[in-house]
Amino acid sequence: MNLAKYIDHTILKPNVSRNDVIKVCDEAKEHGFFSVCVNPCFVKLVADELKGSDVKVTSVIGFPLGANTSALKALETKQAIVDGANEIDMVINISALKDGDYDYVLNDIKAVVDALEGKAILKVIIETCLLTDEEKIKACELSKEAGAHFVKTSTGFSTGGATVEDVALMRKTVGPELGVKASGGVRDAAGAKAVIEAGATRIGASSSVLIVTGGRSESDY
Repeated sequence: MNLAKYIDHTILKPNVSRNDVIKVCDEAKEHGFFSVCVNPCFVKLVADELKGSDVKVTSVIGFPLGANTSALKALETKQAIVDGANEIDMVINISALKDGDYDYVLNDIKAVVDALEGKAILKVIIETCLLTDEEKIKACELSKEAGAHFVKTSTGFSTGGATVEDVALMRKTVGPELGVKASGGVRDAAGAKAVIEAGATRIGASSSVLIVTGGRSESDY
């Protein structure tokens, strides 16, 4: 199993430097990770650093709370694509989901789907640690209905990350049509293999080098 090709190599902490981001890009090229996942302000830098490689560029949107307006999420998405993003990881409006305002959640995701204009892949972060199983299922159903390409467990910035149980529930809910990304708390090869066996087709990790080599990764969320 080539674990590297499952991994979005991630650097999202607010205090990272340009050199930190460039280092992550170098690691991604060296180890063959699927993509590098960064905050929107670094997308252009990452696209430039990865030019000529097969490593994709992922930008988070509405991150990490998901509380931005739909219009702003759409605008962020459009700019990220202009800057070179191939994939978009957006956070749902968690408050709206928990309030049962499913039309809002659906339309919030659709706003980003429309902003893609078919130019990028959308992963929808549902923040499983804040949801009941019923809410997780509904969030996955709404993501699928809205036209997303993936559902994703977590931002890595809340009270918990990916679990095998949540990945399995999400896979069961979306079926084979959508990808499932396990993000937050996957720190070694055993953990990566466990979520893949549960149904994950992508992993978001800052300990990516550790996962694929058993060594030490200095990058982190």
